[in-house]
Amino acid sequence: MRTPLLALLLCLPACAVDGAGDPDLSAADTGSSTDAGPDTDPTPSEASSSSDTGAPAETEAGAPDTGATPEDTGTKPATGDKKVIAYFAEWAVYGRNFHVPDVDGSLVTHLNYAFLNVTGGECAIGDSYAALDKAYPGDTWDAGVLRGSFHQLQLLKAKHPKLRVLLSIGGWTWSDGFSAAAATDAGRSKLAKSCAAIMNKYGFDGLDVDWEYPGGGGLAAGKPEDTQNFTKLLAAFRAELGAGKLHSIAAPAGPAMIKNLELAKIHGYLDSINVMSYDFHGAWEKTGDPSPAGWDTDAAVKAYLDGGVPAAKIVLGGAFYGRGWSGVGATANGLFQPATGASPGTYEAGVLDFHDLAANYVPKYKRYWDPVAKAPWLYDAAKQIMISYDDAESLGVRGKYIVDRGLGGMMIWELSSDDKAHTLGKAVWASLH
Repeated sequence: MRTPLLALLLCLPACAVDGAGDPDLSAADTGSSTDAGPDTDPTPSEASSSSDTGAPAETEAGAPDTGATPEDTGTKPATGDKKVIAYFAEWAVYGRNFHVPDVDGSLVTHLNYAFLNVTGGECAIGDSYAALDKAYPGDTWDAGVLRGSFHQLQLLKAKHPKLRVLLSIGGWTWSDGFSAAAATDAGRSKLAKSCAAIMNKYGFDGLDVDWEYPGGGGLAAGKPEDTQNFTKLLAAFRAELGAGKLHSIAAPAGPAMIKNLELAKIHGYLDSINVMSYDFHGAWEKTGDPSPAGWDTDAAVKAYLDGGVPAAKIVLGGAFYGRGWSGVGATANGLFQPATGASPGTYEAGVLDFHDLAANYVPKYKRYWDPVAKAPWLYDAAKQIMISYDDAESLGVRGKYIVDRGLGGMMIWELSSDDKAHTLGKAVWASLH
């Protein structure tokens, strides 16, 4: 995470100590977590505080011979073609009380359902009650009838025929099974087939791979050979999915993790690379820092472009939450100052959903704007609390950055964090269309 979302140089959310957010994106990012696990709250998906083991030796160029032919369809999209890819968190149906019918399908082009688990070398539904069995108005208890979020997604697609819905695999918590599964041809085929089977059974439009991270940097240690095996795994997924199905990844924004990806090879297997340009900083850090070189959104975008990824395939992340710190002194109104710990949070300390910020913090705290990061932060001198976050203004700047650079669109983590009026969702859509 970074300090205040100020980050497009961005640093947004997370700036006191550093935040996340980015538009002219370079410095901090907002801290949204892409965590997995039923009825749990996410942890940072862009764990910028972890050190990486370094990039493995380069391999010769060219895609692995897996039977799949990479095709680059990344031409610059017109403004009206920009993607808005939003995550729906499976566990949101519990404490967050956010359900598929609460999704405004007119404000997103792609909806990623998070997450399938990777266990025993295969994909498995994470929470079968939430996905398949929870009853909603109009559902029946007849044997064999599909209920739960999966059925609600079918109904949402019927209302919005252009909406594409994908299953996302892994996430911060459930990425520990990828390395072993990807290590052999047989393992890669087994995983791809099992994930595609769930996708086809329930009528999804594609698969999104969220391995955090090949080569390490997440909860799992990782291995140097993950770099080449990740490329081969994506090729296996592409071959299994076939024509007409979508394939994307949630990709790191931190330079240590980006170096572990064969960018010139993997993009040919993918429809989009969704860069998690948030969580560069968070409450795990206690010292303010406007970010070391390379730890910002603009640097991440440049790294993907320099690695050979077409601009139109780069989808830039945006967070619908903020990161907060306590014990922050009043110098510079809390910006880049030392902290003693995490602030209070919506569901976990130091992480505040936008709807909570809008209702309980913005009206009471002083709002400031960082002209470099092009993002806001909140500070209360009496309470010594600093919060870095994204709002409609900073997301609008991020959208302009995307349009000006011909990127593919914006990815959002995650929809339950917005307010009931869809304030941030509307701002993202307006900025891109």
